[in-house]
Amino acid sequence: MPTMILTREGYNKLKEEFNYLWTKLRPEVTEKVSWAASLGDRSENADYQYNKRYLRQIDGRIQHLAMVFDKSKVVDYNPQQDGTIYFGAYVELENEAGEIKTVRIVGSEEIYGRTDYISVDCPLARALLKHQVDDEVKVHAPQGIITWFVTKISYQKEDWYKENITNNDLTRL
Repeated sequence: MPTMILTREGYNKLKEEFNYLWTKLRPEVTEKVSWAASLGDRSENADYQYNKRYLRQIDGRIQHLAMVFDKSKVVDYNPQQDGTIYFGAYVELENEAGEIKTVRIVGSEEIYGRTDYISVDCPLARALLKHQVDDEVKVHAPQGIITWFVTKISYQKEDWYKENITNNDLTRL
């Protein structure tokens, strides 16, 4: 796995998820598995089978997060970025029809459960990089070329930034 980049906020959220899984959820599920196993015949014990499967999913997520931490680099804000779109930027865009879209450019591990975060590797983010307010950005999409105008850029969440979170579940299992 190549080195991936994360925002400080994204790293902290993934670390929080890791700690929750390792110190709270995994011990609880392990206890349930032990209890269900003590009841005897495991082949027809739904509690045992379900919780054993759930424990494997938790362990898989813990292993994945450990690998992410090992292979990632946290990219912090630098004042030299002001006025230009780089990794970690909050951006407001407007298309020719007057529709407004707000996005934040983050690492690929940070986009899950969010509709307002886009991976730095996606076509829109790649097209936006190094642009400034009032720039016209052409994005090559499957439906053709889409034109966006950069209206605002910030490296702190501002009042104008419309947050869209569809799933705030820590475990995502």
